[in-house]
Amino acid sequence: MTKKVVVHQIVGHRFLGVNEQGDKVMIDGDQPSTGPRPMELLLMALGACTAYDVVDIMRKKKQPLARYRVEVEGERAETHPKRYTRITVTHIASGPGVTLEALERAVHLSHTKYCSVSATLNAEITTRVVLEPWEGEEEEG
Repeated sequence: MTKKVVVHQIVGHRFLGVNEQGDKVMIDGDQPSTGPRPMELLLMALGACTAYDVVDIMRKKKQPLARYRVEVEGERAETHPKRYTRITVTHIASGPGVTLEALERAVHLSHTKYCSVSATLNAEITTRVVLEPWEGEEEEG
């Protein structure tokens, strides 16, 4: 499967990325910024890719997440190409009946088997999992 995106220069280091469906994202290296920088977009893509997988896996385990977020932090090399050398991905979730064991397994599967962004990166990627207490109402069903 081949994917294609086009990146148009707007002005200076400000670009507009467009995918095949016509979805657009500002990519910015100028100050003040009007959008994320390219390397920030890479971290966002990693977070979104793993989140997509974790949500699906937890739903299939019949432990859907009521609240969920992914925090991604990357350390970059000091010299060019200034790639990410270490990335920490923290998955923070809660929900009625959600177990830490199931969440850890979902995160592991996402990062080692399913997330194509994770598999593409040449960086040490570590994960953390935080199960927050569920304080909402019990869901029936």
